[in-house]
Amino acid sequence: MKTLNVIKIGGNVIDDESQLNDFIKSLAVLNEPFILVHGGGKLATDLATRLNIPQQLIEGRRVTDAETLKIATMVYAGYINKNIVAKLQKHTLNSIGLSGADGNLITATKRIDEKIDYGFVGDLSIENVNSNFLKLLLENGLTPVICAITHDNQGQLLNTNADTIASVLGSALATTFQVKLTYCFEKKGVLFNPEDNNSVIKNLNLETFQKLKEEGIINKGMVPKIKNAFDALANGVEDVGITSAENFTNFIKNKTYEGTRITSSF
Repeated sequence: MKTLNVIKIGGNVIDDESQLNDFIKSLAVLNEPFILVHGGGKLATDLATRLNIPQQLIEGRRVTDAETLKIATMVYAGYINKNIVAKLQKHTLNSIGLSGADGNLITATKRIDEKIDYGFVGDLSIENVNSNFLKLLLENGLTPVICAITHDNQGQLLNTNADTIASVLGSALATTFQVKLTYCFEKKGVLFNPEDNNSVIKNLNLETFQKLKEEGIINKGMVPKIKNAFDALANGVEDVGITSAENFTNFIKNKTYEGTRITSSF
């Protein structure tokens, strides 16, 4: 089977033009097909603040009311998505920007929680991915750039965690490709000490993750990211890692690297 990289980019890298440009350059020399998934929470939060629309995060997940959904759609499916596509085109990587609604790519169901009203937030599974559409794009030399907006097939857009989208996409395509899933952001990996960017956990198994989560060492938005990483590994994704955008090339080529590999055991 051919190798396919599913790459999720997020964090401050998206907001920093210089870091984003450098990351796009690293994708241009990858020489392997890839799908790029992106978030964009900080920019959406900044815009919401300027518009006086309150924002709420619960365990790293955004509560999305009707007004926040409009902002998320404008920012994720609009500016950030097309900005990334334009930068990829600069490096002759023919790309197409997509939300989950485009080509019926990703459907989702509105999250139902007895204790918390998350608003217009979508949850999804492998069955929600239009794998044939993605394969068609890849076979025709197009690189899909996918934002964190999905739909419910009833005309409703839904804000969906980009880490989850990357995990589910990788899992859905794992029967056709040898999938490598890499989460890239500004940190070097999962850290023992969030204040020390050099305290990288090189290999992380489920037992250690649960222990560090209980101790509060792994917390906030890193928790759902790692849960999604383990889900992908359990669903046939060959290699799963978390690293900095700056170190992406070394990490993906399995050279001497700085980053965290998600493993079933040490």
